[in-house]
Amino acid sequence: MPKLKTHSGTKDRVKISKNGKVRAGHPNMNHFLGKKSGSRKRSLTGLTTRTGGDAKAIKRNLGV
Repeated sequence: MPKLKTHSGTKDRVKISKNGKVRAGHPNMNHFLGKKSGSRKRSLTGLTTRTGGDAKAIKRNLGV
């Protein structure tokens, strides 16, 4: 059976931590930032841990 290719979009947006946790940024931080409050924008910065079915699908896309 051939090897599967890594999903390029997922590779650019997600990191796998040393312990295998899936870390990804928050959505809604690319454009239309003028109408969002400062506190909302600050709360959307940084990475969050994805769990459950999301993490499983992401790992499958990355071939992990």
